[in-house]
Amino acid sequence: MQKLLLILCVFLCTSTTYAQKIFKVVIKSEENKLALQGATISIIGSSVKAISNEIGVATLTNIPDGKQTIKINNIGYNEKTVTVTFPVNQQTALEILLTPSEDELEEVIISSTRTSRTIQNTPTRVETIELEEIDEKSNMRPANVSMILHESTGISVQQTSATSGNASIRIQGLDGRYTQLLKDGYASFGNFANGLSILEIPPLDLSQVEIIKGPASTLYGAGAIAGVVNFISRTPREKADYNFIVNQSNVGQTNIGGFAMSRNKKVGYSLLALANFQKPYDVDKDDFTELPKSKDFTIHPKLFLYPNERTTLIIGNAFTTSDRTGGDIFLIRDGKSAEHTYFENNKTIRNTSTLDYSLKLDERDLFRVKTSFNYFKRNIGIPDYTFKGNNYNAYTDISYLKNIKNQSLIFGGNLVYDDFRDEKQSLSKSFKTKTAGLYFQHTWDATEKLKLESGIRTDLVNYFNSLYKNTDFFVLPRVSALYKFSDKWSSRIGGGLGYKTPTLFTEQTETFQYQNLLPLNGVQSEKSYGGTADVNFKTNIGEDWLISLNQMFFYTRISNSTILLQDANANFFFTNTSFPVNSLGFESNAKIIFKEYFKLFAGYTFTNAKADYLPVIQDIRLLPKNRLNLALLYEKERNFKLGLEGYFTDRQYLYNNFQTPSYWEFGFMAEKVFGKISIFINAENFTDTRQSKYKSVVNGSHNNPTFDDIWTHTEGRTFNAGIKLKL
Repeated sequence: MQKLLLILCVFLCTSTTYAQKIFKVVIKSEENKLALQGATISIIGSSVKAISNEIGVATLTNIPDGKQTIKINNIGYNEKTVTVTFPVNQQTALEILLTPSEDELEEVIISSTRTSRTIQNTPTRVETIELEEIDEKSNMRPANVSMILHESTGISVQQTSATSGNASIRIQGLDGRYTQLLKDGYASFGNFANGLSILEIPPLDLSQVEIIKGPASTLYGAGAIAGVVNFISRTPREKADYNFIVNQSNVGQTNIGGFAMSRNKKVGYSLLALANFQKPYDVDKDDFTELPKSKDFTIHPKLFLYPNERTTLIIGNAFTTSDRTGGDIFLIRDGKSAEHTYFENNKTIRNTSTLDYSLKLDERDLFRVKTSFNYFKRNIGIPDYTFKGNNYNAYTDISYLKNIKNQSLIFGGNLVYDDFRDEKQSLSKSFKTKTAGLYFQHTWDATEKLKLESGIRTDLVNYFNSLYKNTDFFVLPRVSALYKFSDKWSSRIGGGLGYKTPTLFTEQTETFQYQNLLPLNGVQSEKSYGGTADVNFKTNIGEDWLISLNQMFFYTRISNSTILLQDANANFFFTNTSFPVNSLGFESNAKIIFKEYFKLFAGYTFTNAKADYLPVIQDIRLLPKNRLNLALLYEKERNFKLGLEGYFTDRQYLYNNFQTPSYWEFGFMAEKVFGKISIFINAENFTDTRQSKYKSVVNGSHNNPTFDDIWTHTEGRTFNAGIKLKL
């Protein structure tokens, strides 16, 4: 009997000691009581540490006796400490609630896929550029969004004019006409309006930029073969927000602008106003401008009406006017003379009126009507030649979002009318396109790990001019899937079909201002198929490190491609070819965050895009196969930020079949906050990478110059500084 009692005593003592050495906690968000995975729990002054699992539970072992302070950290939440005296007889796990940090980024909601889901639960691969990064890039170039896109992996901004600075956007190496630009879901920048689009979209009112790479015609119709870039505007909150900026650069650019927004229960507003002034700038002293003399002005008021909790009506009107003159700098400064006659002038007026009506039929369903009318006028003038055109675009979209258990259904249709009118009578380039489309999309949370999205669009398209007319009917299926292997690993895969209706307005025709360009005649729509697949990995290392990795592969094939040829009379014309265009490659992205202060971003893009119709060398012109983006940021929230960036661009083929050298460029930025005022400085391309260092861009005489293809910076290093006021 004594032996039995002794054994029982030993067992109980051992169990008690074991219990004293193990302590369990469950970590939850105070805001919604959801379990937090990846939180770091540690005993201050010891090596005891644990990380919470998928249900928020963490187990601490080998805890020293006595009063101990337990520290809990999780990114996006305030640090918390609790004191416990050990040993302790614990019956249930200690629940610890963390409060969200004031500096926590809002949950990223995606609107480009029409479902308004969080980015973590969207099967379609969507990349976002969020407000913080938009704000940083606005310091570098407040005039337009070109800097935001230029520094994104897999996207390039291709300059098309040596003197006027016009540019277009390329995704995955494909020509700019295959990328659809949207502002709040409205397609106001296509075809003729595309040439100066990114130079006329200011970043000051943006809250987010959403990028879908690969065929997206099922979502948005024609022109989304390479992808979609959707610029999302900020919406007013009850707390008023007023932002002002003044910027000055060494290259002669001045920017003055502001954005304001506010609302109450029934009415809200937002207002963007921006003026940009650029002096003619000739860095290489060849007497021709690298940056044109320009004056741009944008004003964009929006009225938000909330008749009740279920209804929202948004009425907006964006107006932009621009006057840009490049060419012989002596002509621009002093006027025309016998020795100085060359110029290139672009005058544009863009006005877009929008109406957006939303009605929540219950807590989950949404009926929406969006309509817009866009007017774009552009006059191009060079010696002995003038091109004038007006583009009218009307767009209406009606959709119904139905949410049922684990599923979202979207039914919708839209009408698009695009009318380009050439004011010249000879060789009139006037062209009309009418499109009627129906679409359906189904998003299904099959399991906690598997999310599926499928959709189909049918478009009936009629396009014509005085020489020919054609009607096409397209059936465009699309499918994508998201699979979460664990809390750290996930993968997306998706693909679909696309198409592009004929257009005269491309990167190539922009370079010669559409001179000697014949009207479209018999040209048919281009068709495509393609897809993307990626793998994501995200983890915490200890309480200080966050690592995020993404590896994406892409492929797009365009058939019935349109190509630009020249006839015996030196006139240019478009025709279709049976030879396809293929673009394939991959993107690698890494983000490393240390203590939320140091942030390292790295992106590598490999693009192998070929046009089978090109003789000898089939590589797409002005496209580097390898590109590397590096950015290091050190930031103390609401105090200061410092950033260093580096970009490597590989060799590129020019249209004359010569190859450019590869090159590096570097940039630096700094911003200091003093309460509601912040001061910023920026040094872009401070190593002065410049095309004219390799070879003069301008050839021939002053009165009859020709220009090389643009493959890197023409203006060289740029320094700017400014002041921002936030109220």
